[in-house]
Amino acid sequence: MNAPEILTLPRLPRDADGPIFAEPWQAQAFALTLRLFEGGVFSWTDWAQALSVELALDPHDDGSRYYDHWVAALEKLVAERSLAAPSEMAARKSAWAEAYRHTPHGLPVEL
Repeated sequence: MNAPEILTLPRLPRDADGPIFAEPWQAQAFALTLRLFEGGVFSWTDWAQALSVELALDPHDDGSRYYDHWVAALEKLVAERSLAAPSEMAARKSAWAEAYRHTPHGLPVEL
């Protein structure tokens, strides 16, 4: 993928150097998406369309939920391509949330 393809993403938070992330999980979701694209799981057109659909569902978003929409689009593509079932993804989210709630502040979350 080249820079012009990244720049075509709707409402991508970025600065002069490229995409910006407010939290580490956002960069991880971005990197995972690129890895799946590079692995041929989906085309960039498919990705941009899936993300556009998610963004359109929340027209009043001020940009603060951009990567929430990103993850929702990614989860749908992963499920559509049978890489993981929605129930598997839900179980993983639940396990992570439980681990997060039981991790002392300042320590890394471990599953």
